[in-house]
Amino acid sequence: MSRLPVYIDICFCLIVLPAIMLMFPIERWYHHYHAYVIALCVWLYVVYIFNRSITIPWLFTTGVRKFTAISLLGLSLLITFGLSSIELLPPPPIRPYDDYVRIVPLAKPYQQAVWSLFIIVETFSFAVGIFRHTEKQRARQREVESQRDLAEINLYKAQIKPHFMFNTLNSLYGLFLTHDSKALPALEKFITMMRYVHTTASHEYVALDDEVDYIRQYVGLQSLRLNERTHVTLSIDVENPEAMIPPMLLMTFVENCFKHGVSPVEESTIEICISEKDGQLIFSTRNHVFDLRHIGEHQGIDNCKKRLLLSFPSAHKLNIRKEVGEFKVDLSIDFGKGFRNHEKSESNITNHKTRLS
Repeated sequence: MSRLPVYIDICFCLIVLPAIMLMFPIERWYHHYHAYVIALCVWLYVVYIFNRSITIPWLFTTGVRKFTAISLLGLSLLITFGLSSIELLPPPPIRPYDDYVRIVPLAKPYQQAVWSLFIIVETFSFAVGIFRHTEKQRARQREVESQRDLAEINLYKAQIKPHFMFNTLNSLYGLFLTHDSKALPALEKFITMMRYVHTTASHEYVALDDEVDYIRQYVGLQSLRLNERTHVTLSIDVENPEAMIPPMLLMTFVENCFKHGVSPVEESTIEICISEKDGQLIFSTRNHVFDLRHIGEHQGIDNCKKRLLLSFPSAHKLNIRKEVGEFKVDLSIDFGKGFRNHEKSESNITNHKTRLS
């Protein structure tokens, strides 16, 4: 689209304008007044080039440039009037019935040709110039929206990461407080997980395999503090581990399962399923809910919804259901529809992939 105005310029200058000139008896005029015809052709091209490069762009500005553009338009009218006023042919004799003839038909053919060609060039150059200005405005708007969306995504990521860290530290605190033998293995998992969070801080997308491995370690860490009344099922079936996904996107819902779905005295079940096949990611969670008061106040879920809208505006479906004693999440992402603002080459994508040590 950025080269389209250039193609239009070339087409107009090499094909359209010469074809329009040939509609007038240019050859006959050139035979007798070749200097005039050459000057007229040069002037028409000068008008077009000046309008496209200076006059029209400056009309959309303010101050001195806008005044200069208006002055150039007036100057072009004056020069064209001067060209059309040059007497090439002697005036026809005045007949008695010519008193009622209008002024315009009295204009000589070459004068009509001058003004006709000038109006065509002006109109066409204005149309192309306005089109190019509109395209530039749209490109700037798209760039502004892209930067705004990226800033919002980074903001939501910054809000989510401390949230996970504090909740996990709270779990570790409980293990160390009770002198549980699982405390040290849990701390090692936590350090590994924090390394992942740190390495993905500047990445817009990470490999799905890395994100799934992080979820696997998180579930393992949380399972260390659970009693026998809580049953956790983690099902993972990923066909393309190299698929790209925003970091910490799925963790919001996984963390929510352990935050609201665990009870020290009642039986509970947590089910987490991650499936990816043919570019289609299916993610679902099921968990009992023992504290209904805070389910509707989960900031992480709200942030996750916004991140999905920004990264996959038309390529995701999210269904969250709050039923009696149960919380269900079903999320599908179609990687085939691509990411918003995601036009990375294969080498750039590789640079975004991280591996847990």
